[in-house]
Amino acid sequence: MSADQQVVVSHEPWFSAAICRTPAGTPIPEAEQLQHNLFQLPYAEIARYDCGLTQHPAFPEQLSMPASKPLLRTVLHACEQYCQQQGRGPVRYSIEIKSTPTGDLHWHPSPGRFVELVVAELQAAQVLNRATLLCFDKRVLQQARHVYPELPVCLLVEDEQPLHRHLQELGFLPDVYGPHFRLLTPDLVSWLRERMVQLVPWTVNTPLDISRVLAYNPTGLTTDYPERVLGLIRA
Repeated sequence: MSADQQVVVSHEPWFSAAICRTPAGTPIPEAEQLQHNLFQLPYAEIARYDCGLTQHPAFPEQLSMPASKPLLRTVLHACEQYCQQQGRGPVRYSIEIKSTPTGDLHWHPSPGRFVELVVAELQAAQVLNRATLLCFDKRVLQQARHVYPELPVCLLVEDEQPLHRHLQELGFLPDVYGPHFRLLTPDLVSWLRERMVQLVPWTVNTPLDISRVLAYNPTGLTTDYPERVLGLIRA
């Protein structure tokens, strides 16, 4: 979220030193990256940073090109327009809200305001009925379920706390469960399937890991390499 309440698509609420450059075109020192807080900057200033020319060291296949962090509405419009141009059917959207209890009003708005602003963008783009809201922060999912009960939600999990404890803290059964893929077990998958909870693990990148996850027949999966997933599915 920008300082002027614009919904920005970004993995972190700051500009990562690994891939971003200042408006002046200079690299961001790692020790200073947290000073470049999106929530403290208007979007006009955010758009002046480049996060596409510096190649991420973990992704050698990346094609470098100028890129700013886009607004959510820009991404939704581009996707909808592309599908129409290609004669493809409408796609679904997984929208993850990045929120933590310690980040309230520093890195992002409070959960209620955060959900309100994101849902407003989905409604304006007329894709709310094709969206799922994802979050690690249970407060965000609780707020979404209370105010927008028709909106499917996905609980993201990265720790080894038992599932039943996560569900006790959440207070309801989510539509989708999104664990780190290394947390998958046959018993977990069976439990979710019996209760009609969709399974979408993350982030699965290597061919071996993709094959192992696909063997569980998940509803979907999160990956940085969709072409690898599609290739294995076709094979």
